[in-house]
Amino acid sequence: MNHGQPSRTAFSAARYRAAHQLLEQGKIFTDPLAVRILGVPESELLADAPRRAMRVFIAARTRFAEDAPARSGLPTLVVLGAGLDTFAYRNPFPGVRVIEVDHPDTQAWKRQRLAATGIAIPPDVTYLGVDFERETLGDRLAMDGPAFFLWLGVVPYLTRQGFDETLKVVASRAGNEVVFDYAQSPERMSPERRAALEARASRVARIGEPWLTYFEPDEIAAELAGLGFGTIDDLGPSRLAARFFGREDVPPDTPGGHVLHAIVGPA
Repeated sequence: MNHGQPSRTAFSAARYRAAHQLLEQGKIFTDPLAVRILGVPESELLADAPRRAMRVFIAARTRFAEDAPARSGLPTLVVLGAGLDTFAYRNPFPGVRVIEVDHPDTQAWKRQRLAATGIAIPPDVTYLGVDFERETLGDRLAMDGPAFFLWLGVVPYLTRQGFDETLKVVASRAGNEVVFDYAQSPERMSPERRAALEARASRVARIGEPWLTYFEPDEIAAELAGLGFGTIDDLGPSRLAARFFGREDVPPDTPGGHVLHAIVGPA
């Protein structure tokens, strides 16, 4: 992202979440604050109808991510790269405190949007400004016990070093849990899908937020296991299609976007 400005890809992800509320009536993921915090006229969001593939992927990854904390019972939830995410302001888990971590410029923008739309900040929400490429999360984040980390829409934009340093912080305490998404290399795609992915990568690069890091499922599984994650649930296109869209016809080895949930400690 460009320093002094909020993340434009964070705005884009928020727009997809908001458009899903209108175009699919929040069928996959319901967020009553998504349209409100974005501040974009509904007519503009309805015009996003052709962008369905990315929109429903973002809805599915958010649904998967927010379903997982209900099973964890952890008292702290850390949203890494929070952008305009609204979990903290509709938190359904009593007693769970939320820490939003993001670049200070993006956080300032978000707090302006919250104030402008009258969305109250709950007393159990705190903000931690971190530049993931210039600072170490471990130097800034202090917690007394295990936590759940939501880390969506961030990994592809990090350098490998930035990813590794952040993941080591998550892996540093037994019982920590994380949900994050990642992209497979365009080289694994069919020519049509590769062209579409490379076009999108070119667009975000032009606004100063290029995709830098890709993973293959075996590669990320080995890295997580090496850091002590014993439980890993990785959903690629096939499993996402079956779980959220009722489609059993997508081949298991179909490449694309993945979202996974991992827990530090024995399986």
